[in-house]
Amino acid sequence: MGTVVSKPVRLKDGARLYSVLHPAKASAVSRRPITVVLLHGWTLDNRLWRRQIADLPERLGAPVQILAFDLRGHGRSDATRGTTATLEQLGDDLAEVIEQLVPRGPIVLAGHSLGGMAIMEYAHRHAATFARRVVGIVLVSTSAEGSSRTSYGLSPRLARVMRVLEVQGAGLLARSGAWRPHRRLMPLLAPGVRWLVFGHRVDTSWVALTASMVGNAPLCAIGGFRPSVDLHHRVETLAAMRGLPVAVLVGTADRLTPPACAETIARELPDAELRLCDEAGHMLPIERPDCVTDAIVSVIKRSGHKPRRTPRQRTAKPAPAKPTATAA
Repeated sequence: MGTVVSKPVRLKDGARLYSVLHPAKASAVSRRPITVVLLHGWTLDNRLWRRQIADLPERLGAPVQILAFDLRGHGRSDATRGTTATLEQLGDDLAEVIEQLVPRGPIVLAGHSLGGMAIMEYAHRHAATFARRVVGIVLVSTSAEGSSRTSYGLSPRLARVMRVLEVQGAGLLARSGAWRPHRRLMPLLAPGVRWLVFGHRVDTSWVALTASMVGNAPLCAIGGFRPSVDLHHRVETLAAMRGLPVAVLVGTADRLTPPACAETIARELPDAELRLCDEAGHMLPIERPDCVTDAIVSVIKRSGHKPRRTPRQRTAKPAPAKPTATAA
């Protein structure tokens, strides 16, 4: 990888989004490298992808440029204001970030949870640019049907009660501004985080990282995006992804976007590669980093845009293929 570039991207409405660009070494590639753009989930930040950022170039065996940024209202990016906590806004933000930081060359988009929904909004609202620039998609623990299938791992009756309580609480948080008073409470909330977003096998470092990311999210973002997620319905928009290499990943123990969400996406994209990660929860980039990285590599290779090395560089041996139906 080349020198890491970290800087805020200023959008047309004045908002600043924190971005981290890992460029490929110009001397190592004979044509413009593919760029993988990583979009994290709700209440998280770009640290979600640290294993993919570290492992992807070697696993691909060729130079690749990687861009990760904190979505509006998350991490080091500016907090949401007024009506900007929407998926429509995130789709427009993605279009601007690509325009500013990756103005040319092929792009693979990888989105986790809310990030996957933002990709769908980008495809819907910026269809011409999406068709021209995007050569592959990786959708991780996400939904084209909002939260309609979210069960929290509970019975249908209890899930309905939980959803009502969550929506009411989100409305209060949305009006609470950019405060982060929950940051100090995250050690106490860690058991709840562990139960809600992880599967059967959990490392304490995974919970600590997730708690740190959630603790860094302002209250207005935690509550503000909830209505937009509820209203999200982009099943028909998935048609824009037909003909592209697509990978869809979900944990079999995901309580927020259960396998039924991934199966809906796969039905609309019959050529997509559906990967079920056994006993994993919602946080696949952390829980099953190799599975996620392998899926990105597979999409890049299937896109036909894998960068060529110069004759002076040896080509690394490709990683062995993993089963697509399950992942350890």
